[in-house]
Amino acid sequence: MTRYFEVTRRNGAARLGKLLLKESHSTPMILEVSSGYPIVYAGSPWGHSALTPGDVDEGTLVILPDKSMPLHARRENVRKIVGSARESKQVWNDWQGAVGRIVHPAYPDISPADLYVLGAAKQMEHNPRVFMESVIHIRNHTPHDTALYAPAMATPENLGLLVYMGVDVVDDILAVVKGFDDIYMMPGGEYRLKDLFELPCACNVCSNTSIEELMDMDAAQRGGRVASHNKTRLEEEKRIIVQHIRDGHLREYVEGKCRSDPWLTALLRLTDQEYSYLEQRTHTYRRSTMYTNSAESLDRIEVKRFACRVRERFQSPENNVLLFLPCSARKPYSISNSHQYFSRATGKYRRALNEVIITSPLGIVPRELELVYPAAHYDTPVTGHWDLEERSWVGDCLLDYLGKNRYSHIIAHVDGAYKDICESVASELEIDITYTANGEGSVTSNQSLKNLGETVRDVVNEEGYPLHKQQDITANMLRSIVDYQFGTGAGKLLVPDNATIKAPFPKHQVFDGRTQLATLNPGTGTLIPTLEGGRRLIELGTYQVHIDDFVPGGTLLAPGVVDADHAIRPSDQVLVVGDRTIGVGRALMGGDEMVRSSRGVAVDLRQVKEI
Repeated sequence: MTRYFEVTRRNGAARLGKLLLKESHSTPMILEVSSGYPIVYAGSPWGHSALTPGDVDEGTLVILPDKSMPLHARRENVRKIVGSARESKQVWNDWQGAVGRIVHPAYPDISPADLYVLGAAKQMEHNPRVFMESVIHIRNHTPHDTALYAPAMATPENLGLLVYMGVDVVDDILAVVKGFDDIYMMPGGEYRLKDLFELPCACNVCSNTSIEELMDMDAAQRGGRVASHNKTRLEEEKRIIVQHIRDGHLREYVEGKCRSDPWLTALLRLTDQEYSYLEQRTHTYRRSTMYTNSAESLDRIEVKRFACRVRERFQSPENNVLLFLPCSARKPYSISNSHQYFSRATGKYRRALNEVIITSPLGIVPRELELVYPAAHYDTPVTGHWDLEERSWVGDCLLDYLGKNRYSHIIAHVDGAYKDICESVASELEIDITYTANGEGSVTSNQSLKNLGETVRDVVNEEGYPLHKQQDITANMLRSIVDYQFGTGAGKLLVPDNATIKAPFPKHQVFDGRTQLATLNPGTGTLIPTLEGGRRLIELGTYQVHIDDFVPGGTLLAPGVVDADHAIRPSDQVLVVGDRTIGVGRALMGGDEMVRSSRGVAVDLRQVKEI
């Protein structure tokens, strides 16, 4: 824990924050090496000019002395060299200000600090696995409210991915060094000045200087100009990244940026394999659109988490007929033209069905969960072509669902790749599926819709399956959403059998008699429990934040948290429980971060009551 760094906004592992020194400095931060302030390096014991506490202003963060070593030094040698530097660090034992520590990948021993510096970082530039493992090790083994600094690495091209992985502080070393080496930096790559016909930038340097004028300058003057351009582009890139973090679209931005360099693509793909690292830091719900524009989108946390919760938390209503439908461009699916056609075709017999939508990249979406983020919030390019990875992923989701939920009849109103996937799954499970599309390439043709209506009607009538009341269907939908949010069993607590559902779709309200228990938020597809709804959820024991003997106001700060469910993620609805208090609100941190942080708002409280 530290009193010098506070996270103010999160977007996955990326953070906006404040470095609280003599002045407040926003992060992500680009450290200007020419000035050093507000972060200085005390020096290396390999040399002879180390700083002492008397040389440094109190408002400065001091990176403690360290003996630099190459990336691939042997672990035992690194351990010895780190130990030999302890005497130099002892000079700073009485230092009362903020400190930073360098962590070498070969010997990732982590002692308390306010900022951690990635040792040998520049040498990892083309070793994405080592860089990824080093960043994740530091972030997983240090408090959430400490900062991470990756020195001599940042370029306009890679800054977005560095921040996405969890780096808070970078510097302009490469921008300056490469400027004096006649390397001209742009967000999409680097260029030798001699290879440029004109300067592709509108900054002050480039607007007032031509290639010819630059090449006629002496090396020092030219290097200074190019370095100034490089620093400007780095600063501009940081501002773009900050905006994407605020908008919740950093992932989409990074997916596009990583295409410019193989090591960046490899780094993103390797990081995506670290599901637990990213998942615990990624918001569960958002209002903004999730764009899935590349192959890497299949590995997004939101996609994997949704599929995992459908598999583990969703239980289909007790119907005997399953209807598979294709997705639609408009979300939620129910308001799209195609799904309106399907609804009219099945008519009243729809009330005897379970409907599941097949889609990429989410796999499958039960109709009951179509409002829940990201099911109602994603947008993906539609080409009519599904690659092997998409087919495999969606097929696996179908297999999981049909392995858990049994039906006497399965109808699939699909064609093209959707039908191919259904046929493959049916063959593997040795089950029968009835297809109702007429094979002319359109599930909305008159003949296809007629086939759908007649097939559903015949199955329901012949088997005598009951038509459920709309009130019961709506209640089942809300229970499914609550189970998705809080875990299996929560739906029955928040939406009991005697519940009354008021207000039209999608702004349903749940009442028990005259007492309101919850409201459906159509923006995120979640149920927002009232204080009474929260009381009923307490017995489940999930998504709870435990506090000390006090009554919080409108916000609950991290220092007041005694314990929290580690399943809590930013944006989850949570219950705040104390000896004197019960409250409901929205988590702004994950559960682990609440417990391990000494600064920041943990929960935005909506209702709180002293008991």
